[in-house]
Amino acid sequence: MALRLCSRVLRDSSLVSRLLLGTTRQESATWFLTAGSSRGRRNGFIFTPACFITSDAFLNRLMKGKAVEADGSSYRLPVSVLTDGAEQLSLLMRHPDQPENAKVLKVALIGAPNAGKSTLSNQLLGRKVFAVSKKVHTTRSRAVGVLTEEDTQIILLDTPGLTTLSKVKRHNLEKTLLEDPWNTVKEADIVVVLVDVSDRWMCGRLDFEVLKCLAQHTDIPAILVLNKVDLLKTKDRLLDITAELTCGVVNGRKLRVRTVIKPPKAEKRSERQPEPSPDEDPAGLEGDADPSSALSREQLKALRSQQGWAHFKDVFMLSSLDKEDVDTLKDYFMVAAKPGSWQYHSEVLTDQTPEQICTNTIREKLLENLPQEVPYSITQSIELWDDGENGELDISVKLYTKKDTHMRMVIGAGGQMVGRMAREAGEDLSRVFLRDVRLKLSAKLKV
Repeated sequence: MALRLCSRVLRDSSLVSRLLLGTTRQESATWFLTAGSSRGRRNGFIFTPACFITSDAFLNRLMKGKAVEADGSSYRLPVSVLTDGAEQLSLLMRHPDQPENAKVLKVALIGAPNAGKSTLSNQLLGRKVFAVSKKVHTTRSRAVGVLTEEDTQIILLDTPGLTTLSKVKRHNLEKTLLEDPWNTVKEADIVVVLVDVSDRWMCGRLDFEVLKCLAQHTDIPAILVLNKVDLLKTKDRLLDITAELTCGVVNGRKLRVRTVIKPPKAEKRSERQPEPSPDEDPAGLEGDADPSSALSREQLKALRSQQGWAHFKDVFMLSSLDKEDVDTLKDYFMVAAKPGSWQYHSEVLTDQTPEQICTNTIREKLLENLPQEVPYSITQSIELWDDGENGELDISVKLYTKKDTHMRMVIGAGGQMVGRMAREAGEDLSRVFLRDVRLKLSAKLKV
């Protein structure tokens, strides 16, 4: 089993042999990055989704065959979310059913807006409980996802994308977007920094807000997850991205990455520093007024000149849409879990109320189907939440728009747009609640 997983992750038989013979963590990390160079492969790098640079503990578990036990093991399907708010609250308040050797791990997922945090959380849970869209600020406040398997509970702390005080004020956003990510990291056992490698303008350096967060919580282990690798045309570029975002250091050890001879244009492009956006404080001193104010002005100036973080414990390269990739990361969390009491009952999937899941799902459809700023100005009101005669759930939600033109966009020609959004949201809710959902959406101009 260990051999099968190592082959899946690293895809190099000689390296697997070295791992099975007891190669140390330092050796495996550096050797992996230079694996295959003697055979003339470009950059000495063979990319396989979900490949990682990891620590002794995880490698030891892999070698013993304990990290993944797919054959013959019992697998608990993710539980559903209760549709009655009072029952869901009662479940959340219920005393956890502690196993004999309980283990727990709190994981905070942070990153720039639209890095894929909610998508990864949903995939780890095996159920879509967090809203996902291509537009920024889909997640507006912190939410918890609970993954319970056998004696281990992984608590996923899904947060809004890290943003700045000026952006919150400029766009009249909720304060939760500014406060929740910072407050969440404080209670985490491990921080996962997600980076969208398909965004060529952002993948060359860590978001400044992410760097501030990491600098303020150096006592909490952090791992780097390079997401959306399936969208990257040139996989060799992952070596450069890894070196840039880790400052060439992982778990205190320098990475042996062979330099790539680039054409002059590419060389100049890589050296060019991205210019700050209009919303960004060029000096990087805005932190004096936001939750990161624990950092001094000198520290903020120093961070502004950094491209990456030299204190990541491990690095993963994956696609959050690939189940095998996500399962590898999940196994890593299972290994990292420490002995401790569960925080939630094993039947809990999320701390969100059913109404919150409903409104978040509808907002996702608004973001995906309506242009530009329109979905951000729409508010919702649940008019009906009732159990039907045949066990289905009837929900009616009114959408309030600020402009008549926005209302017409929501309704669409012949009511097609609002009908499609209701159908798509209803299907998603049916999969979360594990029962038929009949959702009705209507639009009204807010006077």
